[in-house]
Amino acid sequence: MPTTETTAPAAGTLVFRLGYDGAAYAGFAEQRGQTTVAGELRRALETFLRREIELTCAGRTDAGVHALSQYVSVPAVDEKELAITQRRWLRAMDALLPRDIAVSAVYHASPGFSARFDAQARTYVYRMADRPARPVLTRPHVWWLRQPLDDAAMAEGAAHLVGEHDFKSFCKVASAIGKPTCRNVMEVGLTREVEMGEEVLALRITGNAFLHSMVRTIVGTLVEVGMHRREPDWVAEVLAACDRQAAGPTAPADGLVFSYVRYPEGSLTLAP
Repeated sequence: MPTTETTAPAAGTLVFRLGYDGAAYAGFAEQRGQTTVAGELRRALETFLRREIELTCAGRTDAGVHALSQYVSVPAVDEKELAITQRRWLRAMDALLPRDIAVSAVYHASPGFSARFDAQARTYVYRMADRPARPVLTRPHVWWLRQPLDDAAMAEGAAHLVGEHDFKSFCKVASAIGKPTCRNVMEVGLTREVEMGEEVLALRITGNAFLHSMVRTIVGTLVEVGMHRREPDWVAEVLAACDRQAAGPTAPADGLVFSYVRYPEGSLTLAP
């Protein structure tokens, strides 16, 4: 009788937390003929594990977008892979990855865990420099606007975005065709911070998930309010329009950082 080849169930799941400077990459997701974060990570992991891998990320970032806490899950094929120590993982990834990508922690999760589908919330931070003087040390990671922004008006406008809404107005048109565009924004706020001796205006936004270019379009829309080109209530009108043309411009990629992912408590255990 013919035999049917079956795939052994995964022994567990390896979960990697990584950061990267996205300036040199065409985004996270692998693309033919392009240098991507996922492509570099796959090469490093397959070299170390000496096998092909299945890789899933918490959220795809666009070209030029950075990350501090991107999470990637990879099914482990046996207990030997789960026995690899944290120290060994970090040393190996430091040797195999480019200098602008770094694995900061390795976790274990149950078989079937997905960095994407098990995520409960994601947080992005967008930084702006709203002053005439050119930023120096923060320059590669901020949007320099050259003039002061009314952050109180921006916060008033941002309040309209909190809750579950159809965010089609804030989504790249091509990526919204035939796909659901409702998302739940749990929190959004603006704070002034000093980083490396330079003041920045940081927008933090947390949601269950985000559409393609959603955060950057929200920032571009709020900047219109901050420059007093629009009133704060205009943001509610943009949201209701469900039309990308109703919103403001898409902010540059280099100011955006994928900052945090929340998973169910106890789902991740630090590798030994």
